[in-house]
Amino acid sequence: MAAPKALVYGGKGALGSTLISFFKARNWWVASIDLFANDEANANVILENSESWSSQEEAICGKVATLLGDEKVDAILCVAGGWAGGNAASKDFIHNADLMWKQSVWSSSIAAELACHYLKPGGVLTLPGAQAALSGTPGMVGYGMAKAAVHQLTKSLAQPKSGLPDGALVAATLPITIDTPMNRKFMPKADHLSWTPMEMIAQLLFDWTQGVNRPPNGSLVQLITKEGKTDIVIS
Repeated sequence: MAAPKALVYGGKGALGSTLISFFKARNWWVASIDLFANDEANANVILENSESWSSQEEAICGKVATLLGDEKVDAILCVAGGWAGGNAASKDFIHNADLMWKQSVWSSSIAAELACHYLKPGGVLTLPGAQAALSGTPGMVGYGMAKAAVHQLTKSLAQPKSGLPDGALVAATLPITIDTPMNRKFMPKADHLSWTPMEMIAQLLFDWTQGVNRPPNGSLVQLITKEGKTDIVIS
């Protein structure tokens, strides 16, 4: 039997690297899509800084087509993104909002397009939302706008005739803060017991690919961690 396959969009970042390690340890073939190669991945699709959304889409889809040919994958896990703060009066407001759109919405939309062409029926597509974007985010307006757009995309993709294959699950994960090395570096005095472990997220997404505890299609899956325990709240 052929090994199951996954694409990890953002596979060189902290969470993406964790996903690749986790899935490979369970005998999956995993490809990374990122600006830099992940040496642990079975294959790499290297992104280039693009002037436009459409040019990035064309480049990525072309490289994935070359990589996969007629093959389909069992999961497309998009964990690309970043963070930038600032309110609407900030001198960097539009710059940061543009960056957040590129990092979260461009990547999520291209992942959705890839899923329409390369995800198996019944496969899993995950997108990177944020719990904070369920309400106003005055101190990080651009970030909130971009993540709210990812939430809307998730809901749209779950509807009939969205383009996704039959029986596919699309869901967005909505953490508050993920326990990454970079977050630890920049917030050393924060309450780390309220941060969601990357391994917990990897286990959650893996379970969905196995049909275990799958949320309803189109779910926004909040990951709320307190005192080292993560509760899952679905909306």
